[in-house]
Amino acid sequence: MAAASIVEEIKIPEGIQAKLDGKLIEISGPKGKLARRFDIQGIGLKQGDDVIIIEASLPRRKQRSAVGAIRSHLQNMFDGVRNGFKYKLKIVYAHFPITAKVDGKKLLIQNFLGEKSPRVAKIVGDVNVKVEGDEIIVEGINKEEVGQTVINIEQATAVRHRDRRTFQDGIYIVSKE
Repeated sequence: MAAASIVEEIKIPEGIQAKLDGKLIEISGPKGKLARRFDIQGIGLKQGDDVIIIEASLPRRKQRSAVGAIRSHLQNMFDGVRNGFKYKLKIVYAHFPITAKVDGKKLLIQNFLGEKSPRVAKIVGDVNVKVEGDEIIVEGINKEEVGQTVINIEQATAVRHRDRRTFQDGIYIVSKE
């Protein structure tokens, strides 16, 4: 018994343009432009009038999950160029006052647990990071880049070799918008 092919149609939202060139898709909207290559074996992409069609002719488990992943990536791209992504982080300290400042493509976290040298968190891609007092705001249109930057900041202040119940200092995610 041959399995039927999977065909998934994703509607392009109002006010957003999509351009498909082989495996490369470019999405542009009010906030900016995103491009991504979906080069997955067994998966085909087509563009209709106001839809993007994802096809898997021999839908094994990997192709089935790839279709869902592409759908999610496209939805995130649509949301990014329409609204953008914004994460708020809070600087929390009980022992030593932590300060943070943006230096190019790095966030310098100074005086963490009284350390003399600053801890460094990498800012990935085209992401905007602002430090306002004890709050850090990370904004961008690419969800993956914004999320990776937030994780880099959070992991830069991970407490190691100390009792986490006592040393709760660090930078933590407060909200996602």
